[in-house]
Amino acid sequence: MSFKNSIAKILLSVTLIGGAVVSGIYCNSGISAKDAFLKRIDTAKHYLNINDTVKYVGAQTCALCHQNIYNTFMHTGMGESFDVASRQKSSAQFGQHIVVHDEKKDFYYHPFWKKDSLYILEFRLKDGDTIYKHEQQVNYIIGSGQHTNSHLYRVNGYLYQAPITFYTQEGKWDLAPGFSDGFNSRFNREIGLECMSCHNSYPNFVMGSTNKYYSVPNGIACERCHGAGEMHVRAMQLGYRVDTTKAVDYTIVNPAKLPVDLQVDVCERCHLQGNAILKKGKSFYDFHPGMKLSDIEDVFMPKYTGMEDEYIMASHLARMKMSKCYLSSLDKGNPNSLKPYIGAMTCVTCHNPHEDVRNVSDNTFNAICQNCHKDGTNSFCKEITNERERLAHSTNITSDGPNMNCIGCHMPKGNTIDIPHVITTDHYIRIPTKKEDKEKLKQFITLYDVNNPKPSNYTRGMAFIEQFARFESDFPLLLDSAKHYFADNSAADVKRNFPALIDIYFYKQDYNRILSYVGVMKPQYLLDSLLTHQSYSNDDAWTAYRIGEAFYQAGNARGASSFYLRAIKLAPYILEFHNKLGASLVMLNNLDEANKEYDFILSQDPEFVSALTNKGYIALYRGNAQGAKQFYDKALALDPDNEQAMFNMAGWYVHARQFDKAKEILVQLLKKYPEDPQATKLLNALPEIKRNLEQRG
Repeated sequence: MSFKNSIAKILLSVTLIGGAVVSGIYCNSGISAKDAFLKRIDTAKHYLNINDTVKYVGAQTCALCHQNIYNTFMHTGMGESFDVASRQKSSAQFGQHIVVHDEKKDFYYHPFWKKDSLYILEFRLKDGDTIYKHEQQVNYIIGSGQHTNSHLYRVNGYLYQAPITFYTQEGKWDLAPGFSDGFNSRFNREIGLECMSCHNSYPNFVMGSTNKYYSVPNGIACERCHGAGEMHVRAMQLGYRVDTTKAVDYTIVNPAKLPVDLQVDVCERCHLQGNAILKKGKSFYDFHPGMKLSDIEDVFMPKYTGMEDEYIMASHLARMKMSKCYLSSLDKGNPNSLKPYIGAMTCVTCHNPHEDVRNVSDNTFNAICQNCHKDGTNSFCKEITNERERLAHSTNITSDGPNMNCIGCHMPKGNTIDIPHVITTDHYIRIPTKKEDKEKLKQFITLYDVNNPKPSNYTRGMAFIEQFARFESDFPLLLDSAKHYFADNSAADVKRNFPALIDIYFYKQDYNRILSYVGVMKPQYLLDSLLTHQSYSNDDAWTAYRIGEAFYQAGNARGASSFYLRAIKLAPYILEFHNKLGASLVMLNNLDEANKEYDFILSQDPEFVSALTNKGYIALYRGNAQGAKQFYDKALALDPDNEQAMFNMAGWYVHARQFDKAKEILVQLLKKYPEDPQATKLLNALPEIKRNLEQRG
């Protein structure tokens, strides 16, 4: 097929898709679909591709007309944000002696290639001998390599993060962000929709899961910033043209033509990491360029005293919005201009999103500063000349104007507090902080909404709940702050605030309070009328699950199973829901149905340790000691520190009358989990159990 014919084939496929949409709208209007479509564009006063019925066409289609922009963009950090694991994609160093040691959990990690496949070996040593090892293939690399390469693997569509990352600026491997200081979740950290939808183009997510995908794209592409391209492509095919130097083409968003706040919202969607609280009924799919981000989500950040110089990796917008340069420029944009942001300060004042920032010199950014801070004006730099020249020469700054290293002084590079071994530019533009101010005591003040000055009380309350659940579980006062926004003084209050109240007291582990709310609402009403909605965030499913947990903790297995079943109906691919239903069925002595739940889990994820452990329990209960041992061995081969698997294995050795082996495992278990009451009780009871069994013969 010729190049010309291949283009025609691509465009024809888009035409057929788009034509179906358009002709359906105007089939009874008496005019052709083409004329109706063109009339709709001509009379548009807002961007038409914001509508979620407009389909994405893919970057390759954009490249047919915008080849030069495509070529440069695909080599930016966004264009290279995500891809399959290959030698070409990886920025990492490899070698026989590259090993990362997690001292807290005593695991070692070694990355290596097996032909063209990337693997991570996890192992443990004792007296120089390997006593445990596990190989995990890596399927994807996330990160452009400007700062990091992190590593993901998939199991039947479920995506998880591997425990080590390569930090390119220092050229070293280390534990992945959030895995150090005893928080190493090994190969179990789920990659959810919020994470994937910022580090990549929109994935094809499986509804009713937290981390299962039909497919994922390979990198952030054009339509994340410009919106879905189907309508624009169809307009071009029909010969529609706009002189974009004089007018706006409303078939596709050009962020340069957006008002200042909406343009910033496009960048904020991903460059504003924090505690994102979705509006009711919204998902991370729902934001489209040209929308107000606050109509979809509010992003909260904690505010502390003594923290002005500390920032997280993706805090560019939050930091910029603290800057006097930004705040004083907000009224300088011209909403009547073809490019309303001109005169104001936005991200594109300094950054061309189609060009790799690594190819832009500091001179370019300093020149932008000097457009406003001109010599001879009150806004010019007040630092003494010798110091300005020293800072400039230290970074080889040369320019036609004054030798000034504006960004080196007022936007200093520093280490991010959430990702180790990474240095980024702080986008909080300010006069450098004095040493004595840096030494102020860090103290939490509150949460503030970065992208919405007037969040609702519901949103504020949910922000405190999520801050505790996701980031600061050692700060229970956050839950007390959340409770302030959700009254429970009457049955009407409980009904209005029911899901939030369940969340608060689930995290407080006050299961009796949860059951009291369920009593007010009535279980059957909850199952028939309230907890019935499926969503990408699985809100109703999680509420049902948490009620199930409250019944389970109260010893009411029947009540627990009814709510676990509802959670599974709404979110069938959250495997922990099946695991807990299986546990409640075991309590009801319905072992066959419990086994079915564990079998389903293992059909989805053959390495789900809890399911293996629970199947071992059922096997032993039914007298199949050998089968139970096989399940326990497999569970511990995958996770040698799994608390329940270790305890069950100790129980197996008691059953086998190998008391010394049982004691050895219990001692190991209590070293890792010294507050485990089951293990303590069994260890103390071992002598009596042994004596009684010996007396029975």
